[in-house]
Amino acid sequence: MSDEAGRKPFTGFRNPLLYMSALLLISMLYVGWVFSSRRQAAREMERRAKEKERADAAQTFEMLGGDRFEILNFYAVPGVIHRGDSAQLCYGVSNAKSVHLEPQTNPVWPSQARCVDISPKKDTTYTLTAEDGHGNTKTMTLTVQVR
Repeated sequence: MSDEAGRKPFTGFRNPLLYMSALLLISMLYVGWVFSSRRQAAREMERRAKEKERADAAQTFEMLGGDRFEILNFYAVPGVIHRGDSAQLCYGVSNAKSVHLEPQTNPVWPSQARCVDISPKKDTTYTLTAEDGHGNTKTMTLTVQVR
């Protein structure tokens, strides 16, 4: 008799192809689930990053005056100087069309952060006037003391 006659045919429980196919299918489903969950996590991180970027941009816009017309800051560094020394007079305006600084010979223009050098010989009061395109004006004054 040949070996072929004594062999039992493969049944569902004894067929290695069946087990390997099931194992391969389960592995593919697991890999697909891992990729899908990682893609979803990456999308969520991107969404959060975009929200944070928008919030930061809105905060920066508001810090720089937003759509309001105003004088953001006006100060001297240092505020008290010795005779013959110089200081810096700094200002910031938002949505201004023109800026005037009295008494000052250096030209000034609308800026959100700008400083000009000053060398007063005596206590001097400086006046910053900003004007928007609609004829509205805002004014601030500052005194630099000379000792």
